[in-house]
Amino acid sequence: MRNAANELQAAAWNGASGQAWVEEQTLLDGAFEPFEALLADEVEASGANSVLDVGCGSGATTLAVARRLGGDGRIVGIDVSEPLLSLARERAQREGLATDFVRADAQVHAFRPATFDMMISRFGVMFFDDPVAAFANLRRAATPDGNMRHIVFRSIAENPFMTVAERAAAPLLPNLPPRNPGAPGQFAFADRDRVRLILENSGWNRVEIAPIDVPCAFPATALERYFTRLGPLGQVLREANEPAREEIITRVRDGFQDFVDGTQVRFVAACWLLCARASG
Repeated sequence: MRNAANELQAAAWNGASGQAWVEEQTLLDGAFEPFEALLADEVEASGANSVLDVGCGSGATTLAVARRLGGDGRIVGIDVSEPLLSLARERAQREGLATDFVRADAQVHAFRPATFDMMISRFGVMFFDDPVAAFANLRRAATPDGNMRHIVFRSIAENPFMTVAERAAAPLLPNLPPRNPGAPGQFAFADRDRVRLILENSGWNRVEIAPIDVPCAFPATALERYFTRLGPLGQVLREANEPAREEIITRVRDGFQDFVDGTQVRFVAACWLLCARASG
C-alpha cells in the first residue's frame, strides 16, 4: 500500500527539489563529507559486507562505502528520487564501483528478509510518514546480527545555520511556511526520547543515541547558490518576481555573515548518531 505523505516526499524529490540537489551535488557533498567519512569508518570497523544506504540521494555515502569494501562486499542505495539516483548510478559507473541503486520507498519496499548486516543513512530517514512502520520494514531486511548507523539532525535551536535563510527572509515573506519539528522533514528526529521509542517499537534492540557535533564547510562563493536553490526559501524564490527576489537575496546574504570565515562558510551540524542491533 502506498503512503500519501510519502508520495508528497516522492513528488518533491522527483521534481524541483531533487533537480536542485542534483545540480548542487558538489556543494552538498563537500559540506557533508565528514558524515560520509564517519559512516564509511563505521562500516569498515563493523566488518559488514552487505550494506543498505537508506535515502542515499546522489550516492556520496554509498560510493564511499563501496570504495572501502572494494570487491569484498555489496552495498545497495535506496531512495525515492530518480534524478538523484540517476546521478548516483553515473558516478558509480565513472569510478567502476560495484553498487546497486533502487528507486523505492524504504517504508514499504519489499526487501528480501535478513539480507543486510549493516544499514546506514546520512540524513535520509527523517522523512517517513510512519517511522515505526519504516524502521520495522528495515528491521525485517536486517540479518539477525545486523546493525544500524543513521545520522539525523538534532533540534532547530541547536542548528542555527540551517534556518538562517528563513529567519532573515521572514520580514519580507510573512507567509513562509514555518518548520514543524514533529512532521516528516529535516528536524523530525530532534527529540531523542521520541526516536528511542520509534526504534524500540519497530523491533530494534540495544538502541544508543549519541550526540555528535560535526564541523562543516563549503566555499563562500557558493553561499548564494546554497540558500537560493535549496531548502524552504529556495522553493519560494522559484516563484518570486525579480525585484522581490533581489531584495530577499540581499537580506539573506547579510544574515549569513556570522558564518562566513574568509573564503569559507563554516557551521557546526548538531546531530544524533543512531545505533541499534536487530537482535537483543
